[in-house]
Amino acid sequence: MVEVDRAFGRQAFGGDPAAYDRARPAYPEWVWEMLRDQCDLKSGTRTFEVGAGAGLATQHLLTAGADPLVAIEPDARSAAYLRASLDYPALDVRVMAFEDVDLEPRAFDLGFAGTAFHWIEPDAGLAKVGLALQPGGWWTVVWNVFGDPERDDPFHEATDLLLNGVSSPSDGQDGALPYALDILARRRELERCGLFDLIEHRLEPWTLTLDASGVRALYATYSNLTVRGPDEQEKLLDGLAEIAERQFGGIVQRNIVTAMYVAERRL
Repeated sequence: MVEVDRAFGRQAFGGDPAAYDRARPAYPEWVWEMLRDQCDLKSGTRTFEVGAGAGLATQHLLTAGADPLVAIEPDARSAAYLRASLDYPALDVRVMAFEDVDLEPRAFDLGFAGTAFHWIEPDAGLAKVGLALQPGGWWTVVWNVFGDPERDDPFHEATDLLLNGVSSPSDGQDGALPYALDILARRRELERCGLFDLIEHRLEPWTLTLDASGVRALYATYSNLTVRGPDEQEKLLDGLAEIAERQFGGIVQRNIVTAMYVAERRL
């Protein structure tokens, strides 16, 4: 099994940011409700976002009132797309890895990461998050996880032979739960950091329906595809689309679990 290194996440998704933006599903509305109701996201909330990418969450944060919003994105291509597509005075895009960014201590009310924090070494990353938040501020991480251990997944089973052999930090190791769904491990990391209280989580399953072209577009954004050479990527995407058409009649249902963790910066 080839494991994708965490450092690859800094360049894995910038090849076509517009296509990534179109293909990736939005986070459910309850995510933004929880940010408003529990984490007090409102006008003037000083916010930083780790791994903003093409802005799947960034616009929601801005429209909910994040100001300023420091969007940290290591891939210059994604950062350029973010700047071009979101014209907000509150947006401050910083093109660098989270590990390298200089955030003023205790300067933020909210920190956020959307389907990105598994690319960061957790202990060092959480220590940096905690130092940037003011006491009583909130740290929120959310993932759309493609696959649900609790539900049958016929399309995954039909395509597993095509895609196996490469794993990313988002995958579970040796049959373990996917990173975002390993509640005990994620809570232990936050507790081990020693800077957070009121650690809570919420997991909600849902279903994404795709046609064959949607399958192709979505899987083209996966890191275990983008890590491969262009010819191999095209071959795999052709194979996925063909399976979607021939075995599933052109309609594929993918199991999704949205996982969210919130923690309050210790006073």
